[in-house]
Amino acid sequence: MLATERWRHMVEVEHAQSDELRGAVPPPTDHWRPYADQFRADPRRSGDDLVDHLLEFVGRDDTVMDVGAGGGRLGLPIALKCRSLVAVEPSESMAAVLTEQAQESGIENVSVVQEQWQDAVVDPVDVVLCAHVLYTIRDIGEFLKKLEYNARKTVLVVVHDAPPQSQIYALWKEVHGKERLALPSLPQLREVLDELEISYQVDLMPPQPARGFDTLEQATTQLSRRLYLTDGSPEAVRLERILPGLLTEDEGVFRIKDSQPLRPALVSWHPTHAP
Repeated sequence: MLATERWRHMVEVEHAQSDELRGAVPPPTDHWRPYADQFRADPRRSGDDLVDHLLEFVGRDDTVMDVGAGGGRLGLPIALKCRSLVAVEPSESMAAVLTEQAQESGIENVSVVQEQWQDAVVDPVDVVLCAHVLYTIRDIGEFLKKLEYNARKTVLVVVHDAPPQSQIYALWKEVHGKERLALPSLPQLREVLDELEISYQVDLMPPQPARGFDTLEQATTQLSRRLYLTDGSPEAVRLERILPGLLTEDEGVFRIKDSQPLRPALVSWHPTHAP
């Protein structure tokens, strides 16, 4: 099986498992609406290793595109340095957070394209960034090729070294009695890039602990969504019963015991058509 085919297979079987547990309830039109406010971050913050490293690839006169920009956590700090930033973000709630953050921070060189990347009509820029988007993309080859086609100088892709929801995989066994099927992440991306004959560099960033939860009630609510639980179902009752024993509290933040920190990787390359 080709690397691109393995990638598609992993995405499709993971989605099929989610659909099975979701049942007849359709997926939300905007998955990120309950979480969008969590992606707010001060564009002028310091001490963010990933932001600092990304800025090393961006010049004052560069134009930049952030594909899957979310709430602007990475794109807005870059906009403070570059000539202009195009933020491609399909989620209405995420795009709203990004726009509000830009306005509040006095950042005026940002334009938003509220479309899926595959459908977006955009002009090429100097640097294309795509952070934490690839995990659920079925046609990974075409997605990456479009990133490269629209970058004159550099493509920057950020992915974790493990699936983004892997920190709650242990709960799947506890609640559903079955293993969670994994989405692709950095190891599979390396295989795809090798298959596409793209010469790339990988820079591993410091590990990031789980964001955690402010209260036990918040943990129950958010984890119920991620586990596709229906209120009052036997699985929801089981989660509520066992969750206190599966969490640890540190300085007012609740995290899942023994969950391993995720380590972001910055994967960069120069497009084959670049001068």
